[in-house]
Amino acid sequence: MKLSVKTLENKDAGEIELSDSIFGLPVRQDLLHRIVHWQLAKRRAGTHKTKGISEIAGTTKKPFKQKGTGRARQGSTRSPQFRGGAVIFGPVVRDHGYDLPKKVRKLALKTALSAKAADGKLIVVDTVTADSHKTKELAAKLSALGLGSALIIDGENVNDQFRLAARNLPLIDVLPQQGANVYDILRRDILVLSRNAVEQLEARLK
Repeated sequence: MKLSVKTLENKDAGEIELSDSIFGLPVRQDLLHRIVHWQLAKRRAGTHKTKGISEIAGTTKKPFKQKGTGRARQGSTRSPQFRGGAVIFGPVVRDHGYDLPKKVRKLALKTALSAKAADGKLIVVDTVTADSHKTKELAAKLSALGLGSALIIDGENVNDQFRLAARNLPLIDVLPQQGANVYDILRRDILVLSRNAVEQLEARLK
């Protein structure tokens, strides 16, 4: 498939041929849901924790004798039925991440790119550079391109001036090609790729 290339000044800069095996796949919602769930599970800190009975400070003495009081038998004041006692089957510190096959992750990234292309929300720009680190100048350029919510992906290295200018813009994310992932692609409305990013993504995903 062919797509017109623009500059950040919103001028035409020719055309580019996009690989159908990466940008022309059928959109599979089940696969996208699966990979987003996997990414978010990996990001969880897993530092939630409650105390079990062995971790509660307190005596191990039986609160009162077993028989003759008319009350229910009790073995410890650290038990969960008492105030300040343990929590039964509470959360423990753990890793929420799990494994997904590399082929599934690769196909999901291709599907996310194809979904943006199918929706007409994929823009290819010639280069992603800025002459100044001033946010105001870059904001005017992106506004002219109609980019309110966008993920901008460049080649192996992102231009420092551009990165500094973009980091204070809400709903604008900038990533190098190797950081491209399904969650970040889907959470922004428009996907912007540089020529370098297209070449490197195609080399990486073929």
